[in-house]
Amino acid sequence: FRASKYNPPEWHETNYSKYYQSFVDRDNAERIRHESKRTASETEAITNKTQTEVTKKLGERIQDINFWKFELEREIQDVISETDLLLSQKKRLENALRATEIPLHIATDNLNCRQRRQGVDLVQDNVELGLLKEVEIINNVQDLLKKTIDQSDKQIKLNRNAKQNLEMDWSDKKEALEIDSKSGALRNEHTDKQFYSGAAKFEEIQSTPESWAQFTHDNIVRAEHERMASIQLRQLIDNILSDTSRDMREQCDTVDVCFQKRLEEMEDAKSKMEENLRKMCDEICQMEKNIDMLRKAIRDKENPMKVSQTRLNNRTYRPGVELCRDPVQYKLVGEVNEIAQSIDALTEQLNNAENSRKDLQDNRMALEKEIACKKNSIFIDRDKCVSVRTRYPTTLKLQGYQ
Repeated sequence: FRASKYNPPEWHETNYSKYYQSFVDRDNAERIRHESKRTASETEAITNKTQTEVTKKLGERIQDINFWKFELEREIQDVISETDLLLSQKKRLENALRATEIPLHIATDNLNCRQRRQGVDLVQDNVELGLLKEVEIINNVQDLLKKTIDQSDKQIKLNRNAKQNLEMDWSDKKEALEIDSKSGALRNEHTDKQFYSGAAKFEEIQSTPESWAQFTHDNIVRAEHERMASIQLRQLIDNILSDTSRDMREQCDTVDVCFQKRLEEMEDAKSKMEENLRKMCDEICQMEKNIDMLRKAIRDKENPMKVSQTRLNNRTYRPGVELCRDPVQYKLVGEVNEIAQSIDALTEQLNNAENSRKDLQDNRMALEKEIACKKNSIFIDRDKCVSVRTRYPTTLKLQGYQ
């Protein structure tokens, strides 16, 4: 029976062994409890510290995002304002381009009207040269304005592209700011939190803080570059509109002065021709009287000639020796010859007078025709050209302000 029973020492040893093992386990458990408390305290402190640091980093990140977001907003507003100003300048260019149609029509109409001048008045004078130069200037101005409008369209497109890039960057910043603000405000006691397995990793496409800041900086720099180019273009447009309007107005004033001088020249020429015509008419009248006087003088020679010839004829009937070549005969023959010479001289003078009258009449007709040409030219220049040029656009309109 001994094999199935323990003796008292074994019993005591077993009890002591159980006591010791209980003591060891309790001691170990107590140690573990102390270590657990310490570990829990340490991990809680570490977690709280890390969470505080992360919250602080999120706050700093929010500040960075806010800074760049503000810079983007400022640059977006600057680009929008600059684009609006450039659109206004483009509108001025379009107004100025439309305004050039009136001067071009006026100059072209003046040239066409002056083609209806007649005779020697159809001359390429300073007025015509000035009008041709005016048309050339206007055509060059139109080409320059069209080219500048195209350049403005391109710059406006670049401004809008830059604004779009800034707005996309701003939108990303706004979304990131909302996410980081939400994350920064999240606390342990909040309910809108949960486990996300696999969240603690780095994405391959993530940017670095340096590349992130450089990306926004580059967008702002590009937008600033386009904005400065737009400002320079606006200044160029101001200079172009000022120069083109000044050139057109100066040429218009030059042509107006040429018109006035030409009208004065034609009025002076017409007045002189009318004075010559008056004198010519007076001379024709005098010549008519002279011709009548010569004809009367020739007629007045008929009776003396008849008397002389009758006397000679009567004396041919003297009988015999009485038919003598006496001094009377010589005197009568001389008288007839003298009267004949007088008639010849008077007739020659009459022919000369009639030829002179014909020349005077031809000259009068030429003067009348020339005066009619002058009146026609004056009418064209004064009533058809100068009166139309009063509708020439003002400087403000040529600069696109109206």
